[in-house]
Amino acid sequence: QVQLVESGGGLVQPGGSLRLSCAASGTILSINTMGWYRQAPGKERELVARMASGGSANYADSVKGRFTISRDKNTVYLQMNKLKPEDTAVYYCNLNYGLDYWGQGTQVTVSS
Repeated sequence: QVQLVESGGGLVQPGGSLRLSCAASGTILSINTMGWYRQAPGKERELVARMASGGSANYADSVKGRFTISRDKNTVYLQMNKLKPEDTAVYYCNLNYGLDYWGQGTQVTVSS
């Protein structure tokens, strides 16, 4: 059974930074993609960034140049800089290798 445990959310002022972490445990295929999605109130869940086990990454246009995804085997990180109020959302970790696994979500609030 696969489990994803997230940490690092919180309240930050506009222009600030946060770092999210997600550790995956269980039986995991070595070829996979890990990433972050977010869901703001009243909106659909959207991709923020994801990284394949081979290292290739892609980002939503809205976060390019501000967010950086990285990973160490089955742990994925999201460094978020220059945060804006519109980044406020619940952020979900995702692991995919044909099947999708999700973390419980961590709240990120950007507000003065």
